[in-house]
Amino acid sequence: MTWPRRKQPRRPVADESSGVTAVRLRRVNRWLLEGLRQDLADLYVASCETDPGEEYRSPSREDFLNRLTDDVRRPGFAMVIAETDGLVGCVFGLPVPGDGFWWLGFDGELPCSIEQLTRSDRVFAITNILVRPYPQVQGQDLARLLQERLLTDHQASLGTTLVEQADLPALQSFRSWGWQDIGEIWRPNGHTMFRVLVLPLGERTVATLEGLARHAWTRWPG
Repeated sequence: MTWPRRKQPRRPVADESSGVTAVRLRRVNRWLLEGLRQDLADLYVASCETDPGEEYRSPSREDFLNRLTDDVRRPGFAMVIAETDGLVGCVFGLPVPGDGFWWLGFDGELPCSIEQLTRSDRVFAITNILVRPYPQVQGQDLARLLQERLLTDHQASLGTTLVEQADLPALQSFRSWGWQDIGEIWRPNGHTMFRVLVLPLGERTVATLEGLARHAWTRWPG
């Protein structure tokens, strides 16, 4: 993975969106993350609150910390956090290797455009976005800012993420943040079926992938 050239310091998020004020975004490395683990777990619990009637239940706090530990150990791991007077959001993930292993278990034929972006190391996988409950519009703004910051920092042309098929609240959230559903993928080690979501960046990538989401949704009722 080639890291981007050093950029000028970014202005506070308040300058970028009128929907979120006084929020600071900053990158966190593996060493700084160790001191934030419990705060991140608190944020995870707060962001996963569900209505009593919802069938899907998110993994536990301990499961989240275990998954975070696994991700941190992977090559290229990166995290961006959002702060006011405390932690209000974070996003983390890792670059998708050019060997295509990330797409193993994809149901059907992976689009050629995505294969090409993968081989050129222009795909970045977001493994989690967490936002402390805000009014709806502000929460969407913050999630969008976090994902944009992480992906642009890594000069990605395409973001990707996997969401458990039963996790309808998460799927709806990602769709509201601009992600497109392109199909299913099977992860045999976890015996779980996931929806594959992508977020094209830049006019050229958006045009190349146009229509993939509509095709995928016609194959997935609900």
